[in-house]
Amino acid sequence: MIQVHNISKRYGDHFAVKEISFHIERGKIYGLLGVNGAGKSTTMNIITGCLSATSGQVIIDGKDILDEPLEAKKKIGYLPEIPPLYSEMTPFEFLSFVAEAKGLSPELSTRQVKEALALTGTDAVADRLIRNLSKGYKQRVGIAQALLGNPEVIILDEPTVGLDPKQMIEIRNLIKELGKTKTVIVSSHILSEISAVCDHVMIISHGRLVANDTIKNLEDRNNEEQKLFLTVRGDEEKALLLLQSLDGITNLSQEITNIPSACRFSMSFSNDNDPRDTIFYTFAENKLPIIDITTNQVALEDIFLQLTTDAFIEEEEAPRSDLEEYEGYVPQFTTDQEEEEQ
Repeated sequence: MIQVHNISKRYGDHFAVKEISFHIERGKIYGLLGVNGAGKSTTMNIITGCLSATSGQVIIDGKDILDEPLEAKKKIGYLPEIPPLYSEMTPFEFLSFVAEAKGLSPELSTRQVKEALALTGTDAVADRLIRNLSKGYKQRVGIAQALLGNPEVIILDEPTVGLDPKQMIEIRNLIKELGKTKTVIVSSHILSEISAVCDHVMIISHGRLVANDTIKNLEDRNNEEQKLFLTVRGDEEKALLLLQSLDGITNLSQEITNIPSACRFSMSFSNDNDPRDTIFYTFAENKLPIIDITTNQVALEDIFLQLTTDAFIEEEEAPRSDLEEYEGYVPQFTTDQEEEEQ
């Protein structure tokens, strides 16, 4: 559905995004994950044609976003991080205006506006001024405008930012509902949000794509070797000898515990050789009660932290403003006295 080929966006010597490539398939919910300033919004703005790339190419359903912008953009519904709303309009008036701007006929416009209001749950506030709506309802109206024109791809930039927990859950449920009939791309720096709604995750760090896979595959690859913690009541030396006799256990070491008459061990094992059943039966036969046995699996949060702090990713300076791109530009600040003289 969408092919992104080696897109880069450069401001002077700084790359906001650098040589990013990925492929978006139909009918899935994709998460674009990264810390603030990682390049998520820049990437989305390039995909939607709101920002031109310094280099690279974006193809939307066979249409180049630069060569055939009108045809390509018809395929996309976009909600920026700050919803583009007119506060003095009602949701119905605003959506009708957007539908007209998108070239929908009056009949089709009325039908799609009503459908978008119903789908986003904003039909109950359709006649209230947007300025009087809560943050959650404003987000919903923003999503509703992205649905007009029946685009195949919905792109949402930080759709739950600033929402309370109840509103966040409602927006997540709405995204899941959209994912049943649309291809959805959601950007966020909130890990729980991506985990809750997305089938596939792309992690951006310092303008580079550092991961692109399903959440399950990312977790499985990073959990090829798991950590196991075992707390046993009884003789420490006997317990240690039993563990040393078992196959599949590596990195065995003793840990500190504050449980009286108990000893604690940590060890590693591979996914294809899980020793927990063997440990249970062996220690039961030797009358060493197991108080606790737990594993420490790598979660999406751990993967995210690892990928975004790896030493091979070079730290770069923040992008300069567009004005600083002009040669010789020096910021000037006018004092009150100079204003009076002018």
